[in-house]
Amino acid sequence: MAKMGCGYGSECHLLRFLGRHRHELDKRIQAVVGGDSIDWEDFRFNANETWPDAELKGLSFLPQNHPAHAAWKQWWPQRGGIHNWDAVGQIRLGGVEEWLLVEAKANLQELWSDCRASPRGGLGKIQRAFGETKQALGVPEDRDWLHGYYQYCNRVAALYFLNVYGVPARLLCIYFTCDKGDSGRTCPKNEEGWQESLRAQGEHVGLPGGHILEARMHKMFLPIVL
Repeated sequence: MAKMGCGYGSECHLLRFLGRHRHELDKRIQAVVGGDSIDWEDFRFNANETWPDAELKGLSFLPQNHPAHAAWKQWWPQRGGIHNWDAVGQIRLGGVEEWLLVEAKANLQELWSDCRASPRGGLGKIQRAFGETKQALGVPEDRDWLHGYYQYCNRVAALYFLNVYGVPARLLCIYFTCDKGDSGRTCPKNEEGWQESLRAQGEHVGLPGGHILEARMHKMFLPIVL
């Protein structure tokens, strides 16, 4: 878990909304995603952290006996590079429960990341998983998902895996506005302030319009004070 900012940063603001403004958060998410209700998963405990909590990783939110676990262990490395979710919930849409995977950002620099897996570690699995995902979504094979926007790409890959293996899921990217910036953090003041960087991300990743996960990928712009 990354060090949480005190009064700033996506982790801090998402925790605020989940703990103190949950009805407002749920209402805004439902306006974007749809659904009748959201039931949020609790984080685990970790006494070794400054904040003694552990983010939900990989597919740890699924029941232990779920058949997707075995396939996931073969599909994605289980140590370095495992997904750390900012929040996970179950959203009820028309009487059907689906997983809602949340990725939150509060500054432009948070969009950028590179894969740090080594050839002797999990790099091969990640490359194969990305190749399968790109082919299924119609992304050109030469698009570089390992550098620039790796975290976003691995979230897309996880979403693909879940839905292919019979686990209905959606990905929600929350972009906070009006956070406190500094020399190392550029914090957009409004939705428009995110658009250029998100367009650059979209062009780099290469997801085509109408791909099979398009209706399951959502984004929401949320001021830190309403």
